[in-house]
Amino acid sequence: MPDLVPDLVPDLVAGVWLSYHSGMSEQVVTTHVDVDGDQDPRSVALITLDDGKANALSRSMIADVRTALTAAEADPNCIAAVIAGREGRFSAGFDLSVIQAGDSSEVVAMVADGGELVRHIYGATVPVVAACTGHALAAGALMLLGADIRVGAEGPFKIGLNEVAIGMTLPDWAYTIVRERISKRHLQRSITNARITDPTAAVDVGFLDRVVPWDQVVAAAVEEAVALAALDTKAYGRMMREFRGETLVTMADQIAAYRNG
Repeated sequence: MPDLVPDLVPDLVAGVWLSYHSGMSEQVVTTHVDVDGDQDPRSVALITLDDGKANALSRSMIADVRTALTAAEADPNCIAAVIAGREGRFSAGFDLSVIQAGDSSEVVAMVADGGELVRHIYGATVPVVAACTGHALAAGALMLLGADIRVGAEGPFKIGLNEVAIGMTLPDWAYTIVRERISKRHLQRSITNARITDPTAAVDVGFLDRVVPWDQVVAAAVEEAVALAALDTKAYGRMMREFRGETLVTMADQIAAYRNG
């Protein structure tokens, strides 16, 4: 998937010419999509997850995504970030091999780290758009809830919170972001009944904002990111603090309590 990213983003998005340069870890690649407009050099950080499998959120994967997002926030030329998955997979959620190993301390650390990732996305200092390239389940679906805008790929993909179906429950921090982003009409079925939908239905539920053909999903997400970046930076930051501040504080307290519990 990472090698194909430039092919998925047209050279012209929203009337702005684009070019590319990359940096990477073994499982998370950041492609800087340069936006050559009338202003100083600007770029969108395209952060692509690809572990060659289901994009399970191990502690190392979580750390790599957060490192990439932190770098995007620190880059004065970065105007927004897009988080994308590999072909057919956005993320299947937390690494089940860690859960099945039975080390409760490792499970707690992984889930708490996942909460920090979702909170980081939700409170990022640059706009964040999710390019949902396929299945997004459990913690993968929670990542979608953290993003400003979520663009999904058309196809027979599964999106939702399947924890109850596999004998698990959501931690408190997850309830908080779910209540914030999921349509109230769908809360009961999404949480308690572990309802999984296709991408089109996920728009009504609240996991996605729009659905496009798979080969357009990354380009559409970059276009959304460029549009968000056109907003006044100071006003955006102020509204972020006012609108999301209480939720971010609540999540921070819940994550800390879960980690230290």
